[in-house]
Amino acid sequence: MRYLILSDLHANLHALDAVLAEVRGRRFQKILVLGDLVGYGAYPNEVVERVMALKRLEVVIRGNHDRVAAGTGEENAFNLPAMAAILWTRDQLSPGTRKALTGLTVGPRAVEDFAVCHGSPFDEDLYILSEREAWVSFQSAQTDLTFFGHSHIPCIFSLQRRSLEGWLVGRDYLHYRLKPGVRYLVNPGSVGQPRDGNPKASYCIYDSKHRTVSFFRVPYPVHPAQEAILKAGLPTHLAQRLATGQ
Repeated sequence: MRYLILSDLHANLHALDAVLAEVRGRRFQKILVLGDLVGYGAYPNEVVERVMALKRLEVVIRGNHDRVAAGTGEENAFNLPAMAAILWTRDQLSPGTRKALTGLTVGPRAVEDFAVCHGSPFDEDLYILSEREAWVSFQSAQTDLTFFGHSHIPCIFSLQRRSLEGWLVGRDYLHYRLKPGVRYLVNPGSVGQPRDGNPKASYCIYDSKHRTVSFFRVPYPVHPAQEAILKAGLPTHLAQRLATGQ
């Protein structure tokens, strides 16, 4: 089975549409979304509607922005720009979008012999940015392979016996074969707000038969996405960071 894996769309309709147009030329059977459909960007309703209408959609995991924007969590854990975006998003949500966000699956969720989550296998709000955080997450993971989001950085952590390594996917395309007997935490990167210094939208495809992960980057019209953020009255910083992937 081949899975298209998307994460951290963050209400960026321009980026999502670019990715969906690009993947029409790729082979996959099911779609997994690792959370944070909303927050930061100017198109929360449109992005949620696009995702929920995808024909091969298998599961959508709840992200921390999804939870709080839907009104089922506290926003005081966010920084000021993120909090402003959350409050704005709450006011924009249609009843249908709010219902969809409220009904999202809480991770981790098993899929075949691997799992998907938002932050970490035991806490959807926890960032996995370092080997120390990855080590803790490996201890709670119930499978040898877990795909996670939240950090907006495409990366791979591997654990073999007690040897742990982590590395960034520092290119626009990478095809990686998972090794037998090794455990993995894999982040596909962010569709809507990359933070690894590359402004292109990021996603991956996992082939469970051949045990390979392919990472892709897709350019999208950043300027219209920035203009929509500014027109909505959202913090300027949220528009500026899209151009630098920070």
